[in-house]
Amino acid sequence: MSKEKFMQAAVQEALNGLNNDEGGPFGCVIVKHGEIIGRGHNEVTSTNDPTAHAEVTAIRAACKHLNSFQLEGCEIYTSCEPCPMCLGAIYWARPDKVYFGSNQEDAAHIGFDDAFIYKEIPLPYNERSIPFEQLGRASALEPFKAWTEKEDKIEY
Repeated sequence: MSKEKFMQAAVQEALNGLNNDEGGPFGCVIVKHGEIIGRGHNEVTSTNDPTAHAEVTAIRAACKHLNSFQLEGCEIYTSCEPCPMCLGAIYWARPDKVYFGSNQEDAAHIGFDDAFIYKEIPLPYNERSIPFEQLGRASALEPFKAWTEKEDKIEY
């Protein structure tokens, strides 16, 4: 399949989810060696899961297919430029490349504007629209110490 066909598959995923009333108009496929190994579309409203974005659901499917928590050697085709959450998930999954169809501005025009999240990130904790407060740091560092000392950990 060509890159355009993979993008069309991502767009079809978006339409499938939309037509099934499963969530917003977003779709994604993940490809390895010319084969789609993961598909996903937005399922936020049908699953009551705010993290069930197209890229996240496709990443979960592809990783399950590969039996791996990494997407090395894979390409992601997503119908829209990823939001900040999906962008983070993509970087953690480490694919080789991402192709996107529509962009942030296109999404904002239909009510999916994530610019406010980018604006929140550099703000001091207490100035964010959802205030953040550090609490219990000493005890929260205990798992980090245990991780550092764990000899049989799987690094990622």
